[in-house]
Amino acid sequence: MSIRGLSAKTGDSGPRRAGRPLDAAKRQAIIETAAHHFFHNGYAATSIEQVAADAGVSKVTIYNQFGEKRALFAAAVECECEKMRGHFSLEAMPAGTIRERLTAIGEAISAFLFRPEMIQFERRIAAETEAEPVIGAAFLEAGPWRMKHAFAAWLRHAAGTGELAIENAELAAEQFVSMCKGMGDLERRFGAHVSLADRQRRIRGAVDVFLAAYGAPSRAGNHR
Repeated sequence: MSIRGLSAKTGDSGPRRAGRPLDAAKRQAIIETAAHHFFHNGYAATSIEQVAADAGVSKVTIYNQFGEKRALFAAAVECECEKMRGHFSLEAMPAGTIRERLTAIGEAISAFLFRPEMIQFERRIAAETEAEPVIGAAFLEAGPWRMKHAFAAWLRHAAGTGELAIENAELAAEQFVSMCKGMGDLERRFGAHVSLADRQRRIRGAVDVFLAAYGAPSRAGNHR
């Protein structure tokens, strides 16, 4: 189900007729303000009125541009995850061996997921999803699934250049991210301290295992 189709399931009146287009800076200000509220206060505790006041716009402007609260939530999650997806772009990727580039991606993923506000946000969204599952669906579609598709596209490119040998890029993307997180992901959810050294050790191990499974033996840089 797409984000735009969620309102029919939740009793919202649906998107209103769009008003005059906002300039890019004003729209971005609304999205970033909404992201701040959603990430720090959760979905249920965030109101359109709060976002409008802090962004310096009217509530009507937000409704005209986004239709309803859940669409604004989706835009906010996409905005946050766009910061992570930038690491998967060919233009942003630093030069180096496939090992070095995978290590850079693993470090970026770890830094993104282990931010205190991300941990807090995930806990709140998980709790709210118990009462309203569509919130969880909106988060998954706007965030983790889009990021997985972006990473899979990068892996397909690396396979196309002969640096990796991958048949199922979507599965490989999941495997790499899961190995980078390891038990540290569970530990952080339950309040345990996960040191930077532990995170780096997991990333190095993830890259080792990933290249052992998917590395092209003829390419330099796959082995230590």
